[in-house]
Amino acid sequence: MAETALQLGIVGAYMVVALTVGVVAYRLTDRTAEDYYLASRTLGTVVLLFTTFATLLSAFTFFGGPNLAYSAGPEWILVMGLMDGVIFAVLWYVLGYKQWLVGKRHGYVTLGEMLGDRFGSTRLRVVVAGVSLVWLFPYVMLQQKGAGQAIVGLTGGAVPFWVGAGGITLFMVLYVALSGMRGVAWTDTLQGLFMLSLVWVAVAWVLSAVGGAGEATALLAAEQPDFLGLGGGLYTPQYIVSSAVSIGFGVTMFPQINQRFFAAGSKKVLKRTFALWPVLVVLLFVPAFMLGAWAAGLGVAVPEGGNVIPAILSEYTPTWFAALVIAGAMAAMMSSSDSMLLSGSSYLTRDLYRPLTGRDDDSDERTDRREALVARVGVVAFATCSFVASLYTPGTLVQIGDTAFSGFAQLTVPVALALYWQGTTRSGMFAGVLGSQLFYVLHVFPVLSTLSGLAGVGVALPATYLGWTPGVVGILVGALLTVGVSLVTAPGATEDRSAYAVSGVEGD
Repeated sequence: MAETALQLGIVGAYMVVALTVGVVAYRLTDRTAEDYYLASRTLGTVVLLFTTFATLLSAFTFFGGPNLAYSAGPEWILVMGLMDGVIFAVLWYVLGYKQWLVGKRHGYVTLGEMLGDRFGSTRLRVVVAGVSLVWLFPYVMLQQKGAGQAIVGLTGGAVPFWVGAGGITLFMVLYVALSGMRGVAWTDTLQGLFMLSLVWVAVAWVLSAVGGAGEATALLAAEQPDFLGLGGGLYTPQYIVSSAVSIGFGVTMFPQINQRFFAAGSKKVLKRTFALWPVLVVLLFVPAFMLGAWAAGLGVAVPEGGNVIPAILSEYTPTWFAALVIAGAMAAMMSSSDSMLLSGSSYLTRDLYRPLTGRDDDSDERTDRREALVARVGVVAFATCSFVASLYTPGTLVQIGDTAFSGFAQLTVPVALALYWQGTTRSGMFAGVLGSQLFYVLHVFPVLSTLSGLAGVGVALPATYLGWTPGVVGILVGALLTVGVSLVTAPGATEDRSAYAVSGVEGD
């Protein structure tokens, strides 16, 4: 009972702090859509780095990844801690820097706005937003579900799932609708620093209790000698590279991440963040995943359906510290969801509401204030729909959540070509975006492939291609379609090939 009260108290304290930050941010926020979504493009290096970092913190960081290291070894560090740290940092610079330049010049808030303007196509804008929202929706829902289940576990079932998930959702709606990007970014910075510190304290505490890192690794070698080798089993080279590429490319196109490319205060901010990102990723994922691997050597028993991090902390650290880490993990889920809600609202408002209601060209102050109001309504609508979905959790939604990284990754190459190759045409973009999505979806959801086969337009599709996942192959399909169709089609009359000529933009 005391442990439950402590954990709920920590979660409650986090909410109070976050709401206080939101109130302060609201008092400093202009009543404009650009300030609400992008904090008027003024984020500095520390805030941009940590808001991106905390936005990516989720249940996987503290539960899923360490569980995988516990059952299959710590090689996943190569994917998340090293390869994805580098891949995303490179894409951040290659794509993020160019997006920041054109966004600063043209006032873009979303990826759809940028591409729709470049190719003079409202339909492309809607398609990009629609694809993004399809893959984003289950991520919000799954975070809500995870928070609800955590509340059930904390209270021993005294608080039912729907109350826990609903309460967390209501809090996020109030906070995001109130504070916008500025409040989210400030809270994320505190959250990122807090969780990074906790993970390292947890490692130090456990290792001091078992005799140090050398002793813990020796025990792991004795119990699970295969865990200290490279390759084999789950971790084939194709699996590792496919996972790294899919996650790295997918993160780049996550709305809540991609939108932060527009929010940087200067070119220097982006470059510093690009340089520091791999370091920060390694500093978090290496200790978190090694805790999971060391637990296998220490003989830590994980209950069926449970997680290894709570188990090892409960065995080697005081109750209050274990409670602090678990409550912090719940806060990490909320820090991911608030950014998702904000970005989802911007896509709904900017890429669906504005063009489909004929308000795309309106720019007066009254219209801007009305759009900011619509944005807040969008937060409520998006959160409510995902909450209802979390209550029923259809299997297809869970499957989408598990595969959304690769779904987002299909957008990366067409976007890169649009930014850097003037030969890209509107038809090429449609072919690349829709073709790669169709290829990937048919592999992810076998029922669709089966139905297409029954209709005489499809065949049985392989699970992998020489060990490479459909997500990675789909990226190549998208690249070939974008380039191939662009080479044989002419640009439309409304396409602006000079839209990304950015030499006159002030970068510093």
